[in-house]
Amino acid sequence: MRAERTAVAKEHRSQGQEQAEIIRATIDAKITVMLAEAQKDAFTVRGEGDAEAAKIYANTYTKDAEFYRFYRSLEAYEKSFNSKSDIMVVKPDSDFFNYLKDGTKAKK
Repeated sequence: MRAERTAVAKEHRSQGQEQAEIIRATIDAKITVMLAEAQKDAFTVRGEGDAEAAKIYANTYTKDAEFYRFYRSLEAYEKSFNSKSDIMVVKPDSDFFNYLKDGTKAKK
């Protein structure tokens, strides 16, 4: 009788483990699909954002090209002089410093 109950218990355990494996595999598959869809959506949204940013830059540039050049040079100055440990060797009369040399319009 004890052996019979032990056999039944083992059978129930093995059925439970089988069902657990099926559930884990189903959930893993669902997670994989969800992550792939989320990544696809993220790439789509990022692409749309990049396209919108490019459109805004293009519109800004066409409205006032000189201001856009000035703004981009300020960004370049900020990135170039951001770290105190970096060294930059540039001629003082180079085009990089056009807006620093003269507060009015820079050379084109």
